[in-house]
Amino acid sequence: MIASLVEWLQASGLSAWASGGAVYPVANIVHLLGLVLLVGSIGILDLRLLGAWPALPRDALQRALTPLGVAGLLLLAVSGSVLFAADAESVAGSTVFRWKLAVIGLALANAALFRRVGGRVLAAISLAAWLVAAGLGRMIAYS
Repeated sequence: MIASLVEWLQASGLSAWASGGAVYPVANIVHLLGLVLLVGSIGILDLRLLGAWPALPRDALQRALTPLGVAGLLLLAVSGSVLFAADAESVAGSTVFRWKLAVIGLALANAALFRRVGGRVLAAISLAAWLVAAGLGRMIAYS
């Protein structure tokens, strides 16, 4: 499936567009902004759920920060697609990239479960998964 996506990206010209001019650097900056919004907002919320800042009302904090986290996730998805398109063949072959996708899948499944169940363990998994995904994302360049 990934191989056919890579072929399509190469044939469509999207790969050339994404790697040319200012597109790639701008996508990198947007990706970083998305990461800051996601990990910053969800990380603070996870830490609150783990016991930090007990004086802050959890529900109000969740209502305020969750939309920022969702906005960050959307920015990451869009900019990440552009970054992938720019170097799809190389990135698709990266084991680190595949691990990153798997950890993102875990983090998203955890978020869906958290909406139903909640709890400290899921908050810890969330915080760890997003930080690991961010770290793996940085490591793609070195793999």
